[in-house]
Amino acid sequence: MTVLESIRDLLQQRAIPFREVQHGPTLTSQAAAEARGEELKHGGKALLMKIDVDFALFVLPADRRAHSGSIRKELGGKKLRFASREELATLTAFEGRTGLQPGSVPPFGHPILPFPLYVDSAIRENQRIAFNAGSLTDSIVMAVSDYLHVAVPQKIFSFSQVD
Repeated sequence: MTVLESIRDLLQQRAIPFREVQHGPTLTSQAAAEARGEELKHGGKALLMKIDVDFALFVLPADRRAHSGSIRKELGGKKLRFASREELATLTAFEGRTGLQPGSVPPFGHPILPFPLYVDSAIRENQRIAFNAGSLTDSIVMAVSDYLHVAVPQKIFSFSQVD
């Protein structure tokens, strides 16, 4: 089952409304927003990062950037870095799935991806969240309230700043 199919199944099982958008490959958050017909701030940017020895997924609005000091302070970590392209591909290749590439990571931890999920509190400022769903050509748009309900973040806290 692909990442898109897994997300679709999860949302349908919970009777959560969503809109699927197929588009040409998007390599930036801005290009993805344009392809979806959404404002950049509605984009859910999912970043796989390694804090000390463990990887975790951090989700923030696409018009913002992660502030590493805020993440380290909140989670009590000393070292924080982005996963490499190779680590991302390796860590997301399981159950017969091909590993993900940068820009295709959806904003879901368990049961979609095997990582703890942390969401920036600025996500709540938007009514919708739009994100690439396992590829650079498939997106999902849904209500933020539904997203937070189904994604079940481990913690919601402020870790972003305006670009």
